[in-house]
Amino acid sequence: MQSQVTDPIIVLDNVSVVYGNSRVAALENASLTVNRGDFIAVTGPNGGGKTTMLKVVLQLVKPTRGEVAFFHNGSRVKRLDVGYLPQKNMIDNRFPVTVEEVVAMGLPGAVRPLHRIGDEEKRLIDSTLDAVGMADKRNNPIGTLSGGQLQRTLLGRAMISRPGVLVLDEPLSYIDKVFERHLYGIIEQLARQSTIILVSHEMSVIDEMANRHIIVDKTLHECHAAHHYTQSECE
Repeated sequence: MQSQVTDPIIVLDNVSVVYGNSRVAALENASLTVNRGDFIAVTGPNGGGKTTMLKVVLQLVKPTRGEVAFFHNGSRVKRLDVGYLPQKNMIDNRFPVTVEEVVAMGLPGAVRPLHRIGDEEKRLIDSTLDAVGMADKRNNPIGTLSGGQLQRTLLGRAMISRPGVLVLDEPLSYIDKVFERHLYGIIEQLARQSTIILVSHEMSVIDEMANRHIIVDKTLHECHAAHHYTQSECE
């Protein structure tokens, strides 16, 4: 897949992140320009700063140094329309909410209760639940789900609004091999309408979908090798 245009929408400029009183940066002098239509595959060692980079993009973490900027149609904006799939271990599955309610949280203006959702939104919820294979679990509390089922539910929440940017942090985690093949098809479809930033340790299929490959190991390195995990493999 190739980006169709050079239209910057996210720019990280020499971003460093230091947590608390630590003297060691989680991310250091990281620069990246994301263009509309990009599919960026991100990998790197554990503790290398991948999730920190995503949190900067999502405005969940403010850079200690440097800047992150967002653009729409060439003009700088405060934020973008972003869907986010976090890692499963960042979710408290004891929260008393159903699969359908979690997916509906991804709708624009989703502070409304389900019984006030309109017909078009209901159709979106139904089609999204079908797409992620969770329609038969729609009324189940998330605390009763397996790891893979929760991951699919969170993917539904991220994709339901058809956001301009999708940030997916280890979407293949906990997914069984049967649904993994289906998930690749979902991601391929989403890439036709959204800019995607996807973090994964499993790059065999993602490599072929992405038009850009980034290694995060405290800083960012753009890679042009077919298979990569460390900076030395990018030559």
